[in-house]
Amino acid sequence: MPPAQRATRDAAPAKPGPSGPAAPAATKATPQIQLIPASADGALDAADEAVDLLLDSGRAPGEVLVVTTGSQHPWAEHELSFGEASYWTQHDAGDDVFYTDAARLSRAATRPVVVVAVNGAASTAASVLPPAHARAGALLIVCGDPQQINAVLGTGV
Repeated sequence: MPPAQRATRDAAPAKPGPSGPAAPAATKATPQIQLIPASADGALDAADEAVDLLLDSGRAPGEVLVVTTGSQHPWAEHELSFGEASYWTQHDAGDDVFYTDAARLSRAATRPVVVVAVNGAASTAASVLPPAHARAGALLIVCGDPQQINAVLGTGV
């Protein structure tokens, strides 16, 4: 019984509460990283499944950004057929999951969750993962080859 009480006390400080000191506005917590092993051909499907699980678990659609390192997600292809202005208007509204590719990532805003589908070359993944990690407020989910991803992120995920 005492270990359960200790675990509860240990877990409590992780939750922000009114009794703790306020963190400076400029301080940003490091987002957690979750790896979903997938081949380049299966990374897009794995990313879609991750988004479905996020939404099913209560995440708001506007909290999720999906980035592809290779070919565009079909949603992005469809939306871009209406023009860049319409596409970015949807991004700026922040009401729904937003899908973009590596080439457009620099324009995307920070969202609580960023899902990266590593469906392209290793060199593209290397250039996309650091800025994707920077745009993730709480969680970065990477769908792709674990060895390739760990090499880029420099950590065992």
